[in-house]
This record gives sequence, structure tokens and C-alpha cells, in this order.
Amino acid sequence: MIEVNGLKSRRRILSGSAAALSTTGILALLDTSARAAGAPANVGNAAQDAQLLNAALSLEYEGIAAYQIGAESKLLTPNVLKAAITFQSHHKQHRDDLIAAIKRLGGAPAAKKSEPAYAKELDTASLKDQAGVLRLALKLERGATNAYLGLIPSLNQSDLYVLAARTAADESFHAAILGHLLGEAIPQKAPMFG
Repeated sequence: MIEVNGLKSRRRILSGSAAALSTTGILALLDTSARAAGAPANVGNAAQDAQLLNAALSLEYEGIAAYQIGAESKLLTPNVLKAAITFQSHHKQHRDDLIAAIKRLGGAPAAKKSEPAYAKELDTASLKDQAGVLRLALKLERGATNAYLGLIPSLNQSDLYVLAARTAADESFHAAILGHLLGEAIPQKAPMFG
């Protein structure tokens, strides 16, 4: 996984390839971008928003691949497999929504990597049981939730806030279900994300 560390300017972060970033990298990008931006501007910078949405699109590609790898692993029980396939379908809808928004902004959607590339980045060869698959999915869902929450104040065009908020809600729902499947205790303190 590629992490974004030590970058101080929003412009330097955005000039890199968003498609190459992992969940950790996306979180760092959005955190730095939000701090640099201060309050969101109402006048849009479509190119910048397209770059940010491409970073989110990279998360969706990663999630789709992770669920595909998990589904094909033969490590999941039928009920868990059904949930994984359902969550993957949600990520495919997120992907499609992001691609449409990026194109509307005049941007070019980021390219997805090959499944073996995602498998290597996610170290899926180390998955030995259903719990391992679920822990990986939970890590990705929590990271995606935080990334989308960080995306909202970073966007310049307010009509994109709903897209990011709606997707963050889906990701947090996935995380809640996965946590339950893993038998995790309900967190005693809020907020759980952000």
C-alpha cells in the first residue's frame, strides 16, 4: 500500500495519481486537503473536485476487488457470502455514481487496477479463514467511511456533499454489519467515525 506522508500542500497531494492510493493514502490526502482548505468554497473548482472524487473512486475499486477476492476465497459461509456480494453491489453503485459525477465535472475517471494488483496490495494471500476476510473488509469499510466524511469539507461544489454523505452512510452501515459478524462489542463512546 502506498501512503501519503509529509505532504504539506493540497496541490502537491492532488498532483499525484489518486488511483495509486490505498485507503490509508486517501485518508491522509483528505485530511491534509481539508485542513488546507479551511471552510469549503461555494465557487467550484471542478478539476479539484474531480481529483478528489477520483481518489474516492479508487477506494470503491479497491472495495469491489476485496469483496470479489473474499467471495472467491471459499472461506465464507453462505450467509456471509450473500452479505459480501450485496456490499460489493453497493460499491459498484458508488463507483457508477462517482464516475458520473467525475464526467459531469469534465474529469476522466481513474482507471482500476487488476485484481492481482489489489490482491497483492491487500495481502489477501494471508487470509486463512472467514474472520480474516471480515477483518480486511471491516478495515476497508471503516477507512472508506472516514475518507468520505473527510471528503465533504474538501469539496468545492455543494451538490457533491450529498453524494459523499450518502456514500459515507453506506460505508458505515457495512462497517456496523461486519463488526457484528465479527462479534465486536458496540463502541461505548461516540463519535465512531471522523
